[in-house]
Amino acid sequence: MEYSDELLRSILTRVKTVACIGVSMNPVRPSFYVARYLSLKGFQVTPVNPMHTGEILFGQTVVADLAEVPGDIDMVDIFRRPEHVPQIVESALALDHVPQVIWMQIGVTHPEAAAMAEAQGVTVIQNRCPKIEYQRLFGELRMGGFNTGVISSRR
Repeated sequence: MEYSDELLRSILTRVKTVACIGVSMNPVRPSFYVARYLSLKGFQVTPVNPMHTGEILFGQTVVADLAEVPGDIDMVDIFRRPEHVPQIVESALALDHVPQVIWMQIGVTHPEAAAMAEAQGVTVIQNRCPKIEYQRLFGELRMGGFNTGVISSRR
């Protein structure tokens, strides 16, 4: 699964609304800080987790499933194990406004579900993180893999 920088950049510039499936309320979990990062970058992020329905995260109400997300969804970001992906993709494809992108996080792949979405014209990204790709493509990653915010000529 190789994706061109052009494709990833295109997705991350045109997508405005993101449903984060399996988001955690725990600030040390990747799903929490990825959703937080995306919301800080201006994406409209709707957290989806039936265990936390009704709670507020990043100013948004957590919903139980994709059908409860208010408005249209441009991208579905999946933080669930691969065996849960087909059901999530089916739910996304059943929406009145089918999302443009299904994005599976690092460690998450499901070729059959990806093929099902692609057959409906949906772009599928597997085994990647939109936060990491955004930082990499838009100049926020530095040596060591993070932006310290410190300008220095010392190495």
